[in-house]
Amino acid sequence: QVQLVESGGGLVQAGGSLRLSCAASGRTFSSYGMGWFRQAPGKEREFVAQITYSGARTYYADSVKGRFTVSRDNAKNTVYLQMNSLKPEDTAIYYCAASSIATTRWAPRTSDYDYWGQGTQVTVSS
Repeated sequence: QVQLVESGGGLVQAGGSLRLSCAASGRTFSSYGMGWFRQAPGKEREFVAQITYSGARTYYADSVKGRFTVSRDNAKNTVYLQMNSLKPEDTAIYYCAASSIATTRWAPRTSDYDYWGQGTQVTVSS
């Protein structure tokens, strides 16, 4: 079992930045690939970014590529999402998730992930 807790969300103006954190506890964090997803009101949960278990590979949705950066610190059992140049359309609840599939390959589906955090709200005002 892995427990995930996100933090760092909030209200920011368009063009601003936020850094989300996801702290993991439980089973060995470094053995899981980690993903970030988001869900806006009335929309399905969508893939944002992913990092493999070692941090060697990262993947991004086209909508955030060049603006968001995913990273991890296995010594701290934490994964991060640095979000720059935020846009109003980035407004959503952001979730981190752990996957035994996403360890070394791209895994953009919610069904690829075994454990989920409770989410953190990000609101970008125009």
